[in-house]
Amino acid sequence: MPAAVPSTLTALPRWTRRLGKRPVQLSGKPASSTDPSTWTTHERVARSDHGVMLGEGLACWDLDGVIDEDGALHPDAAAVLRSVGTRALWVERSMSGRGLHVFVRGEEGPARVGQRVSYYSWGRFIAVTGDRYAA
Repeated sequence: MPAAVPSTLTALPRWTRRLGKRPVQLSGKPASSTDPSTWTTHERVARSDHGVMLGEGLACWDLDGVIDEDGALHPDAAAVLRSVGTRALWVERSMSGRGLHVFVRGEEGPARVGQRVSYYSWGRFIAVTGDRYAA
């Protein structure tokens, strides 16, 4: 990982290894976004590709295709970053390098899925890259 994910996230026992964007347990068996018995600690997965399960107050703005070839940020992403402000726990580039994950504290509710901007607050796995994005 290029940067250290903050303890506000790593302290949560909601982590799994990943194969691509698919969550897997330490054993290699599939992990479930709704079954905590398939999750572990960040410490146990930190040396491999990994991700985190959302819920219990952890939510994520998933911004797809919002960074262009020149590194410019799409206005939709800029609006999310402005609205979240200092409440963001962690902002990173996604696996593609063209998207962002903006982790926040949030109440559980239905997913809001859009073309570029989606918001998830439970029952979802996010592949964590550790590639911090500083706006």
